[in-house]
Amino acid sequence: MKALYSVLICVLLLACGDKKEADKSIYLPASNGNLNSISVVADNLVWEGGVGERVRDIFAAPLDGLPTEEPLFNMRQIPTQVFDGFAARSRIVLKIEKGDIEATTKIVTDAFAKPQTVAVVGGKTDKEIIAQLEENKDKIIDAFTKEEVKEKQRRIDLSLLEDNQMENKLGITIHIPSVYRISKADEDFFWVRKNLSNSKTMELMFYEVPLETISKGDSTIVDIVKMRDEITKSKIPGEDGIYMAVEDAYAPSMFKIIIDNKPAYEIRGMWEMKGYTMAGPFITYAIEDKINNRYLIADGYVYAPSLEKRDYIFELESIIKSITIK
Repeated sequence: MKALYSVLICVLLLACGDKKEADKSIYLPASNGNLNSISVVADNLVWEGGVGERVRDIFAAPLDGLPTEEPLFNMRQIPTQVFDGFAARSRIVLKIEKGDIEATTKIVTDAFAKPQTVAVVGGKTDKEIIAQLEENKDKIIDAFTKEEVKEKQRRIDLSLLEDNQMENKLGITIHIPSVYRISKADEDFFWVRKNLSNSKTMELMFYEVPLETISKGDSTIVDIVKMRDEITKSKIPGEDGIYMAVEDAYAPSMFKIIIDNKPAYEIRGMWEMKGYTMAGPFITYAIEDKINNRYLIADGYVYAPSLEKRDYIFELESIIKSITIK
């Protein structure tokens, strides 16, 4: 009997030990930080030298499609020796390691907190580290942006707009914050708005066009701009012939991306009101939906004179990227 008790006690102790090890392996503190803010972990000499200068050039570069220069990310430097505890819980981290190591770039998730994306860039010399930054900057920016979009969508999901009519008509699901309202609902066009103040707004348009509306090649951006101008002129016209159009003086930028595992075009640029002094940034997505022989168009734009607009455009981007096609 004593032998049996001894075996049972050993089993229980081993089980408790396994549970503690399992708990330790899966527990991570919650990450923190403002959206689109990078914690750059680097020794002071590295930060103040050529590496730090290149980091700022890449990650604080002006974001495309805004009327004034606003950085892609805000940054704060954390010396390596104090990167611990609360400081290590930032949601996105760029860690610069200089020493007797091979030149390398690694992107890891949930290293010190959850959710978290950490990019580690290392090398023996400043030259090696700068070369790694140049070679991998697009990959790092993409990883950071995806983490921030995911976090913004998590916050949006706390309170959602009832938009069943729009979702059923367009055959989609989308997560829009409840502070927005549907201002116009036609058979094939939906206009969604959020007031920032009496005169400042954030707005979204959703509609579909046949696949042949947008050609692939050199004229793609021309086709999308023409399509947008036709929609804004016919669907949301102002009084006395006033209407919105893409601003001629500011050449839009186009990128190829993926939304809901489908190829899509992303256009960033400026809009203006023809016949009235109003303007602002816009972001248009044309999502290729071959099964339904269409492009699903999701467009967001901001009117907020005197205010910085990066975070408003980012909110619209995050909403649109929540789209799934049924």
